[in-house]
Amino acid sequence: MDEPEDGAVRRSPTIYDVAAAAGVAPSTVSRAFSRPGRVNAETAARIRAIAADLGYRANPLARALPTGRTSMLAVIVSDVTNPFFFEIIRGVEAAAADAGYVTLLVDTHESPSDERAAIDRAIPMVDAIVLATSRMSDNAIRMIAKQRPTVVLNRPMTDVPSLVSDNPRGMRRAVEHLGELGHRAVTYVAGPEASWADGMRWRSIREAVHELEMRVHRIGPYPPTLGGGFAAVRDLAQAPTTAVVAYNDLMAIGLMRGLSLGGVRVPHDVSVIGFDNIFGADFCSPALTTVAAPLRALGTVGVQLVLGLVSAGGRRGSAHPSPVRPAMLPAQLVVRESTGPRRSG
Repeated sequence: MDEPEDGAVRRSPTIYDVAAAAGVAPSTVSRAFSRPGRVNAETAARIRAIAADLGYRANPLARALPTGRTSMLAVIVSDVTNPFFFEIIRGVEAAAADAGYVTLLVDTHESPSDERAAIDRAIPMVDAIVLATSRMSDNAIRMIAKQRPTVVLNRPMTDVPSLVSDNPRGMRRAVEHLGELGHRAVTYVAGPEASWADGMRWRSIREAVHELEMRVHRIGPYPPTLGGGFAAVRDLAQAPTTAVVAYNDLMAIGLMRGLSLGGVRVPHDVSVIGFDNIFGADFCSPALTTVAAPLRALGTVGVQLVLGLVSAGGRRGSAHPSPVRPAMLPAQLVVRESTGPRRSG
C-alpha cells in the first residue's frame, strides 16, 4: 500500500469510492465492469476513467459473481522450460486475447499429483482449461471436464474434446526418408512411459518399418530432455545403428551431443531425426531433421474449441456421454543436416 507523507496507511480504493466520485450507485459501477452493455456508454466510460484516476481495479473473481465467468482460462503444461511448449503457449495466449480472455499458465513439473493439485486450485478462478499435456489418467481428466469445459492437446480422448497432430503420418515420412537414404535398421529412443505420444510414435514406427521391410529396435524410456537424450548414448552403443528416431527434439539434440563427444559423427556415421520442430531445432550443429508438429495451431485451435464449449454450456463442464472424435492437425517432415546416406560397411 502507498504511504502518505503524514505516515498514515492509505487504503486501496473501493467500488464505493468510485461510485461516490462518479455520483452513481455502487451497483452501477459493478455493472460498468461486469456487464457494460447494461450501462449507458457515456456513463460507463466516465466510471472507467474515474476508476483509473483513483487507481481502482476490479477483482476478476468479484466480477464473475453476477455472470459466473472470470474471462480467464488455464493452460496446463508438464514442463514450461521445454521449448516444445513455447509455440503452443503463444497460440493459446493469442487466441485467448482475441476472445477477451486472460491466460493462467500452470507448470506441473511432469507430476500427475502436482497437476491435479494445481488444477483443483485453479478451477474456481477460470472458465475453461486447456491441457497442453497431461500425465493424469483418463478418469482424472474426465472428472476435471465435469467441472469446467476442458480440451486435451496431444492426446486423444473419446469423451472429452481433444486435439492431436498426425503422429502416424509424420513417423511414416521419417522412416521413408531414412529408407530412401539407404538405412535398413532404425533405433527408436523412447520418451516417458506415461506419454500418449510416445506410445503412438512407437506403434507408428513399428508399422512403418514393417511396410517398408526395415527393422526397428527400441531403447528407453528416458526423460524428454537434453539429459535424457545424452543418457541414451550408452545404451545405443550396446546396439549400434545407422539411424535413430528420438521421441522429441530435445532428446535428439542431447543424443547428438553425446555421440559427438564419443567421436561418432552425425550424419556421417549415424543419422538422427527428432520430433516436434521446436524453437532451436535449426540452431544446433548439425541442424536437426525433425517431424514438425503444428504447435501454434494446436494452441490456437484448442482455445477456440474450449471457448466454444464455454459459450454453449456456461462455466460448468460436462464429460460427453457420446463419443467425441479427436480433431487432427497435419504433421510434416522437415529435412535438415542431421540425416544423410547410410555409409557402406
